[in-house]
Amino acid sequence: MEVRFREVDPFNCWLWLHFSDVPSEGERNYLDGIFDSWYVLGRLGGFNSENLQSHLAGNELSWMTYESQDASAIMPALMHNLGQMEYEGAWARCWVDLGTCDAIAIDVLINALLQVNGDVIKLEEFIIGGVNDDWPVEDHPDAIFTSPKE
Repeated sequence: MEVRFREVDPFNCWLWLHFSDVPSEGERNYLDGIFDSWYVLGRLGGFNSENLQSHLAGNELSWMTYESQDASAIMPALMHNLGQMEYEGAWARCWVDLGTCDAIAIDVLINALLQVNGDVIKLEEFIIGGVNDDWPVEDHPDAIFTSPKE
């Protein structure tokens, strides 16, 4: 699976998936579940890179002291909204307002899709941001900020 980034507006971002074949209903449901789960974690502040205490501890997790007060003192990093996954032939797209969550959210989604690509659904590419000329987009109705008009 090739991963490509185009122009990314975190408050108004389209995510594009290109499949090897038209996905079955079961594959669509599986993929929808992945994106829904990703959104729930983001909405609850799971993608806040200011609080990666376990990650920063490295291999020293045994008997680690977790600083809850430090965690509660940092600014929230919340994903704002996620649109419905849309399918057209061998393509799917999903709109997201990443809000104030950190870019680690994108890495987590890429990691999950890389695993799914090897196990469940054959993905040709995952594109973050921008638009596809053959599948035009309008500003999403849930977008707080709109795209600049050319």
